[in-house]
Amino acid sequence: MLAERGQAELVATGPRRYRATATTGDALNGGAPAAPTVRRLAAAPAPKSAHAPTSGTSGASGASGKGGKAPVGPVVRPNGQTYHPRRLADLPDVAALQRLREASIPALLYGPPGTGKTSLVEAAFPDLITVAGDGDTAVADFVGEYTQAPGGGYEFVYGPLITAMTEGRALLIDDATLISPKVLAVVYPAMDGRRQITVKAHKGETITAAKGFYVVAGHNPGVHGAVLTEALASRFAAQIRVSTDYDLARTLDIEPRAVRVARNLARRQESGEIGWAPQLRELIAFQKVSGVLGPEAAVANLLGIAPEEDRDVVAEVVSAVYGRAVAPLALGQQI
Repeated sequence: MLAERGQAELVATGPRRYRATATTGDALNGGAPAAPTVRRLAAAPAPKSAHAPTSGTSGASGASGKGGKAPVGPVVRPNGQTYHPRRLADLPDVAALQRLREASIPALLYGPPGTGKTSLVEAAFPDLITVAGDGDTAVADFVGEYTQAPGGGYEFVYGPLITAMTEGRALLIDDATLISPKVLAVVYPAMDGRRQITVKAHKGETITAAKGFYVVAGHNPGVHGAVLTEALASRFAAQIRVSTDYDLARTLDIEPRAVRVARNLARRQESGEIGWAPQLRELIAFQKVSGVLGPEAAVANLLGIAPEEDRDVVAEVVSAVYGRAVAPLALGQQI
């Protein structure tokens, strides 16, 4: 089958969904793929390969990933979920990101957690590889490292940065501002005019980025430890604020009073009165909890997930909107 030959990529199992790879065209010619490929799960770092990548290989492409006709209406992400585009510079945000990629303009998306930054990037770039950043992320998590081979001895296993560079794919550095600046510096030479990095851990090998290679990053300003350094900010010419679209929440049939609570708290957050407000992620969770445990439990849970320091204000707003006192979701008497 095509997936076994690397000429298609399985991205979802229920229902089964496939997407094209760099060698899908070879199937039309009845031949095997022109160059070795490595199968990957969508929107996740690629499985490590013990063989050196071939510079200049192009990755998955097409109108939905590297430009072309602007998408109209919801876009299906690799995991099968739909993303609803928003307006950005008179374009759907998905199309705007694709144009930035075509022009080799790195983009930094910033905003509170749960506003859809990762969802937008996944919708824009079906060939995406993701590095999830935190304080423990190391250079090896980008470029790779030596690991013990099944037959004994050690071999160098390439990381997601090199995979994205050699296959011309998009690389998302999620929570980039939680990563040590010294570690992030490994990516910078690949982003500028050099488009190269030197892998010191592997014989000083030089890797050159193929056409289509693109870097986009996510930043959550309110998260403890997230620091947007000048060196990092200067690498991203396009910096786009992403906030929750509460009108979209209504479109998704989320309970109107829950949306009112979120809007009210968002205004208070902007004024500096509190540090937290429910974003689209929390509102979707509200709807799911309501469907499983009922609306009363969903309201109580909404209060319960609020940070301790903001809970009194959240309780005040929730009680005002729902017209009754609300307590965090908790166990009651024994049945």
